[in-house]
Amino acid sequence: MAGSYAELDGKIWIDGTLVDWKDANVHLLTHAMHYASAVFEGERAYSGKIFESRRHSKRLIASGRALDMEIPYSIDEIEAAKYETMKANGLDDAYVRVLAWRGAGEDMGVSSARNPVRMAVATWAWGNYYGDAKMKGAKLDIARWKRPSPETAPYTAKAAGLYMICTMSKHAAEAKGCSDAMMFDYRGYVAEATGANIFFVKNGEVHTPDPDCFLNGITRQTVLGMLRDRGIKVHERHIMPEELEGFEQCWLTGTAAEVTPVGQIGDYNFEVGELTRDIAESYEKLVRT
Repeated sequence: MAGSYAELDGKIWIDGTLVDWKDANVHLLTHAMHYASAVFEGERAYSGKIFESRRHSKRLIASGRALDMEIPYSIDEIEAAKYETMKANGLDDAYVRVLAWRGAGEDMGVSSARNPVRMAVATWAWGNYYGDAKMKGAKLDIARWKRPSPETAPYTAKAAGLYMICTMSKHAAEAKGCSDAMMFDYRGYVAEATGANIFFVKNGEVHTPDPDCFLNGITRQTVLGMLRDRGIKVHERHIMPEELEGFEQCWLTGTAAEVTPVGQIGDYNFEVGELTRDIAESYEKLVRT
């Protein structure tokens, strides 16, 4: 996309009302801008249907509660808002971003209990998250930042503040000519990419990190089901960095990333093999059924 996202045409749903895209603003003293009191969902619609839409809406509400932030909309109301926004923008194939946050109110310190919780929905056309890497395999850097301990932050929430180190890691990766970065967790185990879960293949079996300190993605769960339906043995476990050398294939999963093959992580190379291609192609078919 050329230009600023702030300059797109269309409508954004905010607190029950569709407003012009360029008028979708918040006050400078919005609590979330200062203290990251925000949660969100990224979703994709295919041929007018949002894939796993209700699961995303359910997770949004759970994320809000994890941040002591009760979102004032039901799952059905969130669903209606998403489809209303897509219709207003004339989109059948779209990326859907739902955001809930603490707005401006009586509190402006760390505490924000008296501030309203607000919600918005934006939809736009968005192609492959990693561009042509989806066909030839993405190149990943290894991030210097690590996913934090579960005693540090509510890792089960899709919370804005948890992505700060992801942004820095992705910037560093792009500066090196990479598409993304792979992150370790606080113990030094392989964790995930900056916005996607990761899978590896060795001797026909799949290995993926145990999501015990990072988000267990909805796409990740979908792909796990696909693998098990095929009778492929899956190991959800802690993966040490030195194991990267022995893996043959690798892919990323996420709503934005969908299923994206990985060709390189740091000094380690992977083939875009048969299983990777099968899962990527099968996922493409699944989301459009």
